[in-house]
Amino acid sequence: MKFFTLILLLILPLSATANFSIEISIKEQRLYLIKNNNIIRSYSISSSAYGEGQIENSLKTPLGKHEVKTKIGTKVPKYEFFVSRQHIPQEVKIIHEDIDSPDDFITTRIMWLTGLTEGFNRGGNVDSFNRFIYIHGTHEEGLIGKKASHGCIRMLNHDVLELFEIIPAKTPVNIY
Repeated sequence: MKFFTLILLLILPLSATANFSIEISIKEQRLYLIKNNNIIRSYSISSSAYGEGQIENSLKTPLGKHEVKTKIGTKVPKYEFFVSRQHIPQEVKIIHEDIDSPDDFITTRIMWLTGLTEGFNRGGNVDSFNRFIYIHGTHEEGLIGKKASHGCIRMLNHDVLELFEIIPAKTPVNIY
């Protein structure tokens, strides 16, 4: 517990003064955390198994400029999950193998994205926020690094926990 507190003490002052942004490369299946125009973290992710696209109900990952509209899950224990953004105080079984289970659990933390480009990823049937597009943890950690999600950006639970603690709401996110 002391180690975690030390990490927070080192990270929190950075977030108060830094300008953060996130770049997500679909091709590389990587999320880059940028601070003052420098990459400070790089995380393996999973985008949609169905490809990229904006239209609701497509299960595709939306492209373009977004921002973190809201953060959900502060103080939720690692590996517990959410249903309709409501915390379920139950730990899920983490699958470390390359197995696509019938479930699509959202675990540990949620960073809910909103699109910034009207008609492209904002408004009408292309609205990323109304499509419930998140950056979140997953129980299918063995699939991280390949396209496996249902539209969201999945991360390893320890990575999403770290990212959540570093960035503030309104952090810009570019998905390309």
